[in-house]
Amino acid sequence: MPASAMGDEATDDRRAQIRGRLVEGVRLIFMPLLGAAGFQIGSRSGPATSSRTLLWVFLGAACGYVLGGVIGRLTLRAVTGIEQELRRTPAPQIAGGVVGLIVSLLVAALLTIPLLLLPVGAAWPASAFVYLVFGSLGFRLGKAKHEDIFALVGIKTRASGSARGDLHVVDTSALIDGRVADLVATGFISGTVLLHEGVLKELQTIADSSDRRRRTRGRRGLDVLVELQRAPTLQFQLVEEQGVVDVDAALVRLARERGASLVTVDHNLSMVAEALGVPVAQINTLASKFRMPYAAGDELSVRLVKEGREHGQAVGYLDDGTMVVVQEANERIGSEVDVRVRNVIQTTTGRMIFASFPEPEQTEQETVSVP
Repeated sequence: MPASAMGDEATDDRRAQIRGRLVEGVRLIFMPLLGAAGFQIGSRSGPATSSRTLLWVFLGAACGYVLGGVIGRLTLRAVTGIEQELRRTPAPQIAGGVVGLIVSLLVAALLTIPLLLLPVGAAWPASAFVYLVFGSLGFRLGKAKHEDIFALVGIKTRASGSARGDLHVVDTSALIDGRVADLVATGFISGTVLLHEGVLKELQTIADSSDRRRRTRGRRGLDVLVELQRAPTLQFQLVEEQGVVDVDAALVRLARERGASLVTVDHNLSMVAEALGVPVAQINTLASKFRMPYAAGDELSVRLVKEGREHGQAVGYLDDGTMVVVQEANERIGSEVDVRVRNVIQTTTGRMIFASFPEPEQTEQETVSVP
């Protein structure tokens, strides 16, 4: 079994133990409480006999066991949901929400002073309502306006100092491709990179594959990830999210929620992201924009390496990876030839050039008439 799988199982076991302890802890709270309530009921509802009192204590503790389990599971769901939401939320937004919560509670405390003049039965519910409404409103406003809040006291957060394009979500295909490291080295990509936990698990799975090619690709992706982490112009932030089935959908959702751009070489993923309004840094598209332009009639040199699909065709590649298909050149495979461009086709994965050997120039022969 791979080490990564064993580590995931150990983590799941620890989380299951913590959840079980939380549920049992809630049960331990409710069992004594309802047991004591049963004792009070048994001692006051009839003749105070020991057997009757023990029966009511037992019934109260049993009700506490069942009710505590139900409330414990509901509490576990609420805590898990809050934990996942806090993990997805950047630290500056959480800090801004806390500031907004404190300010709103202070305002609520001032507003509840007149409510204390009401009867006790109406004052406490009204005060609780005011605290809940203002607390929720203050946290949401502080979270949304965290940049302005910290700017008032002269604090510049990482999120406020980065433009929309300085926050990136990188997917598995971009790391395996490797060209993202060149973009970082040249300064085209900088700022903060959000690394989803699912991407890291995918790289580990590919690197542990029994297939040699997949294993090589996975290790190259891990090497690129280490190189990016060492880049001085990048800051990495690991995003943990439990229960993710579709990693691509999670990446698009993460980029949309954080206002980040998605870095990928997957054409289908980029189309989905663009349909949802997420900016995409498509590495293949960016690379094609910087390739040397060729038009029909241009001449170039290429080394032919293999046969083409059609009869007589030979295929070569330029230095930037552009495929060149040469007609009637299968006999020249293994040699470098000079060809003339006939047509250029732009595909979703790059550019294809169709070429042929230049026709020999026909020179006009001058005829001399002999008198």
